[in-house]
Amino acid sequence: MPTWARTLRETGIIEPDLRIAYRQQRTFVRRFRTAEYLTVRLLLPTHLHPTVIAAVAFMHETDERIDTGTREARGTALESWTSATRAVLDGGTTIDATLRALGDAATRHPELRQSVEAFLRGARHEVEYTGFDTEDELQSYVDGYALPAFMLLVCLLERGDATDDEVFVRRCRDLIEVMQRIDFLDDLAEDAAEGQVGIPGEDLERHGLSVEALRGPTDAVRARLGQLVEEQIELARPRLSASGQLVSLVPPGTRPFVTALLQVQELRLVAVGRKAGELADGGARPSVPALLGVLARQYRAVRRTR
Repeated sequence: MPTWARTLRETGIIEPDLRIAYRQQRTFVRRFRTAEYLTVRLLLPTHLHPTVIAAVAFMHETDERIDTGTREARGTALESWTSATRAVLDGGTTIDATLRALGDAATRHPELRQSVEAFLRGARHEVEYTGFDTEDELQSYVDGYALPAFMLLVCLLERGDATDDEVFVRRCRDLIEVMQRIDFLDDLAEDAAEGQVGIPGEDLERHGLSVEALRGPTDAVRARLGQLVEEQIELARPRLSASGQLVSLVPPGTRPFVTALLQVQELRLVAVGRKAGELADGGARPSVPALLGVLARQYRAVRRTR
């Protein structure tokens, strides 16, 4: 893996202020999204590293800006951030390092702009999020926000010459639904403490659960939650299986990255399934040796294809 300075130089990013902006995004992602950072740096072709890091940093910064405060405050923050982002994508200057890096990334990979626009439009779902009453509402959230967020990254991946874009997006949609369901389970205790969870209310009610009950779980609540977790995992598994087709839709150089992404979700599913009802007490984390094993195996695959 080349140093970051060499990566920027080989990608043609040589202007000092721009290098500083990219370096700040790299530091940010490495600190707060360590697993994603390592996966990008070890498994993706080097020329994609700066752009992918810039996209991940932008996605996280957007989430941070619209995740706190009243709905009105979050909406105002989104409008302001959207205006600033579009100004940069239109060629304007900025002192914001995240937008500076994103603007440069979009000039190098023009397809990124369309994904940024879709993501910003979809961010309204996050601003208005107060939990879900039904499965249909969860699915709308995945379509409207989670998928556009995922496409910020995935739009940058090389695809096979014969890849059908519609099929590719459908398989991406399968994968992000799995990832979102796992996130909602993993964050259950934290979300319940804030008064809303990502499990549809109709599912909670069917299992005799409520957000209030999850905030002070008893053994009986944990037992019922365990059944709900098993049900959610069963909903996720067919989607994860279908998303495995993504490996065949990208060229050999990108397959280790996609394979690792899929295998990590399998490990995460196992982790939440093992913790089951105890998710009411805190999140689940996959085995670190297992995660490192995924990265090691796929890194060896990278070395064989280059």
